Amino acid sequence: MKKQPQITEKTRQTFIEVFCELYSQKPIEKISVQEIANKSGYNRSTFYQYFTDIYELLDSVENDLLNDMKKELANQVLSLHTFQDTLYCLDKREHLLVLNALLGDYGSARFIKRLKEEITLGQLELNVPRNHALTPYFTEFYLTTSLSLFRLWIQRQKDLSSEQFFKLVENLYSSGITPYFKE
Repeated sequence: MKKQPQITEKTRQTFIEVFCELYSQKPIEKISVQEIANKSGYNRSTFYQYFTDIYELLDSVENDLLNDMKKELANQVLSLHTFQDTLYCLDKREHLLVLNALLGDYGSARFIKRLKEEITLGQLELNVPRNHALTPYFTEFYLTTSLSLFRLWIQRQKDLSSEQFFKLVENLYSSGITPYFKE
């Protein structure tokens, strides 16, 4: 007899949540299938019904997040701040556990690279000279700075409201840090 889809999805989600909790605390090499299964309340054979190994689980977590982001972006009119629009899409309660893991101290540079690649850069490049030798540097500066600030905000448990954070990023790009220093 086949299991009910909602039970199957709940089990899969439990493995994902436990993995993300562990991955935010230690490197992936130190996480075992047995540890994930034990903390999830299932046995190893149940884990293997969903994932072949921890790396497939990581791929699944990354793909799910990137697919959610793409769906959200498809439903929006993008501004000239494409990357900020993307980060805004990721600013959802249900993404917090995953973001803490993927952007945390033990997260992978591969995910950050994938995230950058998934973002539509066409509109971002409108803000910089086209076919200029420095364009890749401008683009990388913008992407890396935005992502780094977002990562810090997540690590600080979103100590600013979403509105405050995104306004801060916008202000930093337009005016720099000088307005925040009072003489």
